[in-house]
Amino acid sequence: MIARNLLLVVVGAVAMSQVPKLLITPSEPVAQPATMELAKAVAPAPVSPGSYSIPANEAGHYVTSFRLNGRTIEGLVDTGATFVAMNEKTARQLGFTGNGLDFRYAVNTANGPAQAAHVVLDRVEIGSLRVSSVEAFVLKDEALDGTLIGMSFLRKLKSFSVEDGKMVLRQ
Repeated sequence: MIARNLLLVVVGAVAMSQVPKLLITPSEPVAQPATMELAKAVAPAPVSPGSYSIPANEAGHYVTSFRLNGRTIEGLVDTGATFVAMNEKTARQLGFTGNGLDFRYAVNTANGPAQAAHVVLDRVEIGSLRVSSVEAFVLKDEALDGTLIGMSFLRKLKSFSVEDGKMVLRQ
């Protein structure tokens, strides 16, 4: 559940302007870019038991397949995003229905104002790494093109780092 004193939730981008930066807050939206172009995803590789590495793609982003609630979804790892963020189409694939989504969080994007709904993913997995109860936000399809794997997933790992052009996730 979102803490009552939550003032600001940032769902942002890594460094490139192609990746959306969204500022989610219950009362004060701020305009940010809104489209995401995911370059070719790369397959994660086990580094050691409990560790996976994701090579940077040609754009320098860490894009790969994750399993969200058991469904394979391509996502961009974004250390600047406070939460996992996905569009409504992806949320429907994961079993979140339109009637169950409460789009009460204001979001302004380069495309204008949008609304976001808070959800909790049962699990997020990459390879053998598995994290339970991951907070996420759902945005309307026109507000977000893809899925961002943010800190609500990453902070539940033992560590993550960038080494030799690869992001290494450890549990």
